[in-house]
Amino acid sequence: MRLDPSRVRKRLHLASGLILGVFLLTHFSNHALGLISVQAMERGRLTFNLLWRNPLGGIALYGALAVHFVLALEALYRRQTLRMPWKEKLKIVSGLAMPFLLVGHVTATRIDWVLSGYSAGYYDLLPYLWGKPIDRLDQSLALLLAWAHGCLGFWFWLRPKPWYPRIALPLYTLALMVPLLALLGFAAGGRSLGAALPSQSWFMKGRTDPAVLAEIRIALFAGLGLSIAGVLIARLIPMRGKVRIRYPDGRVLSVNRGFSLLEASRAAGIPHVAICGGRGRCSTCRVRVTEGLDRLPPAGKAERATLERINAPDNVRLACQLKPQFDVAIAPILGADNIGLKVQTPEEETGGRERRVALLFCDLRDFTRMSQQHLPFDTVFLLNRYFEMVGEAVEGAGGVVNKFIGDGVFAMFGLHNRLNEASLQALTAATEISHGIRLLNQRFESELTRPFRVAMGMHAGTAIIGRIGYGQAAALTAVGDSVNAASRLEGFAKEYDAELAVSADLLRQAGVSLEDQPTYPISIRGRTGTLETLIVQDARSLAPMIEAARKAEAAPAAERG
Repeated sequence: MRLDPSRVRKRLHLASGLILGVFLLTHFSNHALGLISVQAMERGRLTFNLLWRNPLGGIALYGALAVHFVLALEALYRRQTLRMPWKEKLKIVSGLAMPFLLVGHVTATRIDWVLSGYSAGYYDLLPYLWGKPIDRLDQSLALLLAWAHGCLGFWFWLRPKPWYPRIALPLYTLALMVPLLALLGFAAGGRSLGAALPSQSWFMKGRTDPAVLAEIRIALFAGLGLSIAGVLIARLIPMRGKVRIRYPDGRVLSVNRGFSLLEASRAAGIPHVAICGGRGRCSTCRVRVTEGLDRLPPAGKAERATLERINAPDNVRLACQLKPQFDVAIAPILGADNIGLKVQTPEEETGGRERRVALLFCDLRDFTRMSQQHLPFDTVFLLNRYFEMVGEAVEGAGGVVNKFIGDGVFAMFGLHNRLNEASLQALTAATEISHGIRLLNQRFESELTRPFRVAMGMHAGTAIIGRIGYGQAAALTAVGDSVNAASRLEGFAKEYDAELAVSADLLRQAGVSLEDQPTYPISIRGRTGTLETLIVQDARSLAPMIEAARKAEAAPAAERG
């Protein structure tokens, strides 16, 4: 059985990272005991040494450190461009800077112990590490960088897992508390012992000559620096052969063979979504190959598994995994401009007052089934794209998106205008949402197992507008009988398998004629009487009636003019 080199690299990287992560957790927990006393730190160190200073622990630790560093250099060499998201940059920079910050500490503890057999403890080291501000800064920075690098690595690894959201908060708390307690313990222990005397007498206990340790430090610094410099120089040597990559807007990139499509996009500054960091663990970077499909290398095991999970057609590949050897034309499927919600313009404070408004509830149907059939990050992307479309329709019509509830949207119209105009705006937004959902279905036709469908409910009436909630979670919203009615109408739209259930009250306020339009008397729970309602299978059919109402409203004004 032939081993996949990329898969072997990933497993070695993960295994070495896990070993180093356990080491950092135990080491920093030992530092945190300084909050109790230096004696507690020393007792903890003896237990710590039992774990890491036995032959097996030493081989595991320094083997993992060597493997991790070599893999980092190899990844730096293989990376075709240094353009990348800031989190990836921070992970690489912290990983390469960390060995330089640790050289002094490792030399004074581990290497001295290997050469002389003397095990320096907290009583030996704390006075010297705490004695000079530059040493305090160096140790604190090394601690923070090592922990930040490890946390970013684990975040990139765990984030695509479907169960990660359930444990994200405890992990985040742990990620904050461990370095904080370690730094506080380091400071408490250092202050309790004070600064060491300015002499080298502490080495005169059968320990290694300070001059020898200084030479070892210099050699380690030189070795680390030369290895990184060698990789950077090797990156400058041009690779043989070029590949031309053509994009839908006409741009053509000429890149070295060995570039992935994602790296090519980043090198040229072309936005390209890659939520998992370009590791093939999600499908957000996928592209449709429009030319050159027959000459592409076959998909690897990881890429093939992801593509099969989303039922991708044969002409869809992952940009982070595909490294074309011949010219190719591609079309990114998920645009970078669609990955998140647009920032809503904050409305004026209108809290605590009664106002006549038009209200719209919009819900995405069969969302639960969709989320089960797609990868988690793809589901988030598609949901955000739907939210963005609804938000643009509402804002474009003149309304305000009040809140997102699961896969539903609640919008208000009429915060700053009359109810008749607000009702027309709500109807316009509904037609735009109906049009937008069909455009989404066309765009993502190959990715969706079934098309998007929406159910909308709309009503106009009196509501209490105010800021409701607690602390930062407080937000402007509406409450009252009209809100409940609009929400219930959304449910009736689903029952009638229609896109829209709109009350006759809203239609009359908008000036839309109900002549020849069949309406239904619908009972609303908790409301006396029935609510006359129009059931609309396709909300786009309202467009002519909306246009007629606008002309009728504009006609008297024109006559007066």
